[in-house]
Amino acid sequence: MTEFSAFDTGIIVTMIVAYILFTSWLTVRLRSRSAEQFMTAARALPASVIGILLMSEFIGAKSTVGTAQEAFNSGFAAAWSVIGASIGFLLFGLFFVRRLYNSGEYTISAAIAQKYGRSTMMTVSLIMIYALLLVNVGNYISGAAAISTVLRINLPLAMCIIAAVSTIYYVFGGLKGVAYVTVLHSTIKIIGVALILGTALYATGGIRPMMDGLPPEYFTWSGDIGGPTIVAWTIGTIGAIFSTQFIMQAVAGAHSAEEARRSTFYSAALCFPLAIALGLIGVASRFLHPCLDSLYALPVFLQGMNPLLAGLVTTSLVASVFVSVSTVALAITSLIMRDFYVPRFRPTPEQELRVTRLISLVIAFVPLIFVFFVPSILKLSFFTRALRLSISIVAVVGFYLPLFATGRGATLGLLAAAVVTSIWYVLGNPFGIDNMYIAAITPLVVMAAERALGSQKKTVAAH
Repeated sequence: MTEFSAFDTGIIVTMIVAYILFTSWLTVRLRSRSAEQFMTAARALPASVIGILLMSEFIGAKSTVGTAQEAFNSGFAAAWSVIGASIGFLLFGLFFVRRLYNSGEYTISAAIAQKYGRSTMMTVSLIMIYALLLVNVGNYISGAAAISTVLRINLPLAMCIIAAVSTIYYVFGGLKGVAYVTVLHSTIKIIGVALILGTALYATGGIRPMMDGLPPEYFTWSGDIGGPTIVAWTIGTIGAIFSTQFIMQAVAGAHSAEEARRSTFYSAALCFPLAIALGLIGVASRFLHPCLDSLYALPVFLQGMNPLLAGLVTTSLVASVFVSVSTVALAITSLIMRDFYVPRFRPTPEQELRVTRLISLVIAFVPLIFVFFVPSILKLSFFTRALRLSISIVAVVGFYLPLFATGRGATLGLLAAAVVTSIWYVLGNPFGIDNMYIAAITPLVVMAAERALGSQKKTVAAH
């Protein structure tokens, strides 16, 4: 594998810096000038912009690098990690997005509070903040892997650069600025993935040599991952889409419920080809570089490119990182402001916007504390989706089975799911049971038990 010369590296760095400066300037030009624009873009975003934003939020740096990493280790079946998002957005648009939009809220916790009350809202908010902080831990790691490969800097420095630059985007831009700049980011990202795929297939001589040279399971539907895990991934991805704060916040920025619904269909269509491309890139990397650290399965192809193309691809990965980090940090900020700060202090609009930006600065750097404790990006990704799946279960019960839902049962179910799922993940999924199933079953069991005990007490009291 060739390395870039100092001159080549200089070209790439110049391209990245120019892109960062341009998009930062564009963000400031499009910046949010009120709390309403910061949180929901004043509900003025078209469906096409939201659709691109949703895709980029969910298929960000972590999923991009992580899917290629898992394909390197386990085969093309890793593409299911992104195909699940395509399925999830389709189902979300068909069955759920209108209900969330018509709630009039922009946080998932506040929408759920309409069914369960404030205590459940606070629980949902805390679990979502916990999950999204871990999401950004993965974003920082995967983004740093791509940036450090080309710039030849260490991972901690690359992570600090990500934290500093992405902060500019969402602290000034809010949802309004981030959404429109993401259209540019996503265009660059799609071009970048296409260039990497083309480079990979050229180097391998196509798909047939890989099929002949790698173990047969690398091209089966389940690979070394296994059917149960793939099913768990798909369920978790669908559940995460149904409940994740930044998804809720993006669709809340639409003109209408119908526009919000249409945006999810655009996202579903965009996710599927990206899934195929990332799976092939990871498998090609294993075929060409079997001894490589799997974290670099995608960025390794940068080293063999012309410096200008490598600069464009690296810029696309940088753009993907910034979208992922910015939207997740924006979601965390929104939860803190909507569910904790505003109800407690009742600020003026000017005070709210000022405090929002201050909290955003802090949130940008918190994930840096935890980045060195994560062994696998994709495993972390699906653990965070498991946490969000439990929120989806509670939300679906509240919206579709209200007679079986109580505020106390929902709160207890969510707390139990967060604790048990976290323990299960740390223990490495005992007995081969994926933590996704634990996250799905625990709130249902607790809610059913609470409902049964409540009914039993009423019966005893009546007698």
